[in-house]
Amino acid sequence: MRQGELDRLAAFAVVARTRSFTRAAAELNLSPSALSHAMRALEERLGVRLLARTTRSVAPTAAGEQLLRSLDPALTAVDRALTALADWRDAPSGTVRLSTFGHAARTILAPRLPSFLKAHPDISVEVVADDRPVDLVAGGFDAGIRLEESVERDMIAVPVGPPLLTAVVGTPDYLERHPPPATPADLDRHVCINYRLLGGGGLLPWWFQRDGRELNVRVSGQMIANDEALVAAAVRAGAGLGYMMAVDVAEDLAAGRLVQVLADWMAPFGGFRLYYPARQVSPALRALIDHLRWRE
Repeated sequence: MRQGELDRLAAFAVVARTRSFTRAAAELNLSPSALSHAMRALEERLGVRLLARTTRSVAPTAAGEQLLRSLDPALTAVDRALTALADWRDAPSGTVRLSTFGHAARTILAPRLPSFLKAHPDISVEVVADDRPVDLVAGGFDAGIRLEESVERDMIAVPVGPPLLTAVVGTPDYLERHPPPATPADLDRHVCINYRLLGGGGLLPWWFQRDGRELNVRVSGQMIANDEALVAAAVRAGAGLGYMMAVDVAEDLAAGRLVQVLADWMAPFGGFRLYYPARQVSPALRALIDHLRWRE
């Protein structure tokens, strides 16, 4: 299609609909003579007479009628597409559905999502917290928030939190009754509180790293739970050692209610990522990503 031809076709549709160069010119903000010249140029380009002109009226020819029948739906579709761009041009609006799990909901979303909602009154956010892996597309989610190692490689991932650190902790009373472990292998002699993963049903391994050496240790004890709050309560009550996010026990450690062991075997790891399929991102999701993105 040559430059300017779409404009001429759109102008032809207006002339054919109004059956008047004067009315069509007023609607198109053109002079009648300029519009008439454009129609003649279009007819010469196509090699077909589209409009039958008299001194008093103008009407589409049979060829013009045929063109108009094909042209109207196409022009309507173009107009709708251009109107839809307003969603990308104006203030973002709509709904964002997020899949995440309990810890990320508490530490990433709870402190920061309310300020986003206040700043974007036209955006709604639905959060579904589930520890089990979720297929974003099948579940109808726009994005998810998970630990970096849990994000599939074909997803686009954006950091929304700092690197994380885990800690093995126990109460002073527990550690008086059980000598602190010097190495991860010493955990065999300790009562450990286990967390069961909901997805695969296995127990969460306790991960250690030192001098380039990585260990995933399976521990045993009297209690297994799939609820973080219940695990934390048992550890704080002195029922055993727990493997927990350092940020969750920072206040307990500072106050002396808990004591960390094997600290020299701990190393930071990935952290939380907001991830989404490699497809066009809505303005609402883009705004949320910009708000949650971690900036050191």
